[in-house]
Amino acid sequence: MKNKTKNFLIHLTLITVCALSLIPFLWLLSTALKGRSENIFAYPPVFIPHDFTLENFKEVLRLVPIIRYVINSFIVASATVILNVILSALAAYPLARMEFKGKKIAFFAILATIMVPFQTIMLPIYIITLKLNLIDSYSTTMGYLGLILPFAVNAFGIFLLRQAFLTIPREIEQSAVIDGCNSLQIFYLLLLPMIKPSIALLVIFTFIGSWGEFLWPSIVLTNEKLFTLPVGINNLSSTFSADYRLVAAGSIVSIIPIVVFFLALQKYFIQGSQEGALKG
Repeated sequence: MKNKTKNFLIHLTLITVCALSLIPFLWLLSTALKGRSENIFAYPPVFIPHDFTLENFKEVLRLVPIIRYVINSFIVASATVILNVILSALAAYPLARMEFKGKKIAFFAILATIMVPFQTIMLPIYIITLKLNLIDSYSTTMGYLGLILPFAVNAFGIFLLRQAFLTIPREIEQSAVIDGCNSLQIFYLLLLPMIKPSIALLVIFTFIGSWGEFLWPSIVLTNEKLFTLPVGINNLSSTFSADYRLVAAGSIVSIIPIVVFFLALQKYFIQGSQEGALKG
């Protein structure tokens, strides 16, 4: 009886939290689907539109190059994900599987960077970006690089993959050495496939973080053709004089790729978040 009561309370709490988390999204979706004749600020809020319409989405797609913003965001997010996976794995492998002088100092130094907010180092990074001409006024390619390279690797990715590498028994690696595999073959053909869930988790977090990044693109971008989705949606509010129906429609469009991306990789999410949790 106690276990049933406990499970009931746990599930009730989870359902309540989920419902509260969904309310802002439902209001956003409802606003995007309401016609001009309906008051979007009605109290109490009306979540089911009486004047249902898709015109807000059509208007956004017609007047704003939102598809271009989506493509720009996809290019930046995809490149950031690829670089994060490659560089994090290359840094995590020696920290987990090799012995060298200063290994612990290097690892803790990398972890210490997690405590440094990006805003505190944004100015020197911006100056470096300007010095290297990694801005959109120089060329389109350099503009993309200016958005991607500052986020090409981070301490979280290195830590996550290091913990995943530590869960793999060394006997497997030793057997591969006996079979004649070198370090590169062991890394690429043996160990990387064994930590796919953790890689998928890193991909999810990196993609979502890059897709929703607003501060840095809003600083370095001046060419509207290179605007990412968050910057474009921010300009959307001023373009339409704060027409919240159109802003909500644009926001829904920006959310859809993230939802699809997460659903495609959700089977790895729980497994990847648990992998390495018990290994220090």
